[in-house]
Amino acid sequence: MEASFCLSPRYRLDDELPWLEGIDPSRHYWIKVNGDKNLTVALPGLMVSSMSELKQAIRQFRFLQPGEKMTLDRIASSCTLHCVGINCYAIESTVNNAPVWHLFDQESLDSLLMTAHPDWQCAPSDIELGRKMLLRSLQTANIAGDR
Repeated sequence: MEASFCLSPRYRLDDELPWLEGIDPSRHYWIKVNGDKNLTVALPGLMVSSMSELKQAIRQFRFLQPGEKMTLDRIASSCTLHCVGINCYAIESTVNNAPVWHLFDQESLDSLLMTAHPDWQCAPSDIELGRKMLLRSLQTANIAGDR
């Protein structure tokens, strides 16, 4: 089997290929890498506990300058957003054991971050994505326990 190697897939809201599979209840962004439905990653997204925290995070994101970064800290993981240039942002990830920066324009990433709003609810179909994430973590825990 030949492994795919992706350097820097880029995503915009107006892309011809649909790249966003969904956003699960825990605010993981399920992205089809380069629009490939057979290669999907779950990127940890922004989670907040209040509107003031959401406003602060969105403000911090919007004021990022090229070369600056911000970290989205979560209980079990974190995610680093990089401002690569004007209207170009990256989220670090690993695909097929290779480091990848998923590139987004400001509008796309801003839309993803807004799902951290306390009143936001995922689509009913995206609840299954949350179940997938839970199964992945249980499998990882079982593998670690077997060692």
